[in-house]
Amino acid sequence: MTTILYTHDSAAAHQTPPGHAEQVARHAAVLAALDGLDLDRREAPLADDTDVLRCHPASYLADLRAGTPEQGMRMLDPDTYQSPGSLEAALRAAGGACAAVDAVLAGAATTAFVAMRPPGHHAERETPMGFCLLGTVAIAAKRALDHHGLDRVAVLDFDVHHGNGTQDLLWNEPRAFFASSHQMPLYPGTGAASETGAHGQILNAPLAPGSDGSLARAAWGDILAQARAHRPQLVIVSAGFDAHAADPLAQLDWDEDDFAAITGAICDMAAACGAPVVSCLEGGYDLPALGRSVRAHVKTLMEAAE
Repeated sequence: MTTILYTHDSAAAHQTPPGHAEQVARHAAVLAALDGLDLDRREAPLADDTDVLRCHPASYLADLRAGTPEQGMRMLDPDTYQSPGSLEAALRAAGGACAAVDAVLAGAATTAFVAMRPPGHHAERETPMGFCLLGTVAIAAKRALDHHGLDRVAVLDFDVHHGNGTQDLLWNEPRAFFASSHQMPLYPGTGAASETGAHGQILNAPLAPGSDGSLARAAWGDILAQARAHRPQLVIVSAGFDAHAADPLAQLDWDEDDFAAITGAICDMAAACGAPVVSCLEGGYDLPALGRSVRAHVKTLMEAAE
């Protein structure tokens, strides 16, 4: 048994303006980094509307469909764009995450990685933002809870930016424990430790600019102790690699060994709870660092699957 990889060529059809950090080349860099690994490679399907509508209202999805440009780009906010291929890519990112949930809960694997773009953890209920159109990991969490009938899911986010969208979509969900480490201050300005959710099920661990890997690992030790207390039946990871020291959008000082160590600690916690792990690509904007970090992350998922 090995790690399942979900991806689709539509990830390269989501276009952004020249010079934009969330560029088409990110997908190619990730796939190149995973070349040669013995992964169970599967096509990411389109998400069903039923899954999307657990997190976003029908009017929001209808606006994304109606607003899809025939050519060029539609600016949704100063950072976020919709091109002719963007909605399919976002729907396949969410659909890949849901398919990964289905697969690991069926016992086909104990770990899975969804290598898609655009990312998703900034998309709020009715607001695309921060490069994101749909709340990928929240949609996957709600599928696990509402379709599969799980009682407890943990969503863990180590992207350098706070997952405000995931927090918004899971704020009132007592069955979902959400935890995020992130640089503060930094976009989007949310993620204070005082933000704990409607049921005390949200944990934010802000890190000061310049925080290195030792501080990151210590923070995640505390996060995972609380996650384990939640006794999750499934763990979903927002895997952003923009906390890397080489990343241009932030000022944390992690490296690929730190991502591997944190991934290993997440997998150990999940195994102790008997929970499979689904990981979804979020940020990471220095292409060489992104490639190295993704490979380290996925190799650690593969080791946990053995």
